[in-house]
Amino acid sequence: MLKKTIFFAMLVAQIQAGTIDGVVVAITDGDTLKMITSDKREIKIRLAKIDAPEKTQAFGQASKKALSDICFNKPLHVEIETIDRYGRTVGTATCKGVNANMEQIKNGMAWVYVKYTKDKKFIEEEQKAREKKVGLWSEPTATPPWEYRRIKPFRTSSL
Repeated sequence: MLKKTIFFAMLVAQIQAGTIDGVVVAITDGDTLKMITSDKREIKIRLAKIDAPEKTQAFGQASKKALSDICFNKPLHVEIETIDRYGRTVGTATCKGVNANMEQIKNGMAWVYVKYTKDKKFIEEEQKAREKKVGLWSEPTATPPWEYRRIKPFRTSSL
């Protein structure tokens, strides 16, 4: 119990600081990864402002691979926005100088999560990807993951 309390206190302190650094050690899906900090803590990071296809959805595996290509085994800097209801740290992930959140949008590997952002730059980049028909936008009937989750009566691992 004491270890959990200390871990939580350290995590709260880092969140208040607004950033966290480490190395990416795993990719869960196209909008979630795991990092290890210099003091060996594992933290799950949910990329802010985007929502990637679920693993069982069209482009789900491609989205996961795209995030892996950007971030896996690379230094990570996270600008923290919040902690979500699943305990994940939500923020902007920069992997070796690349904004992973924005790259997933530009490459057509995620939707802008309009429920949680109105960031015009993200919306503009999604529109460009749609016009170019890259990634998931190559499919005329791409289903946003928030709709897919509502249709599928199961809990996905990205939640």
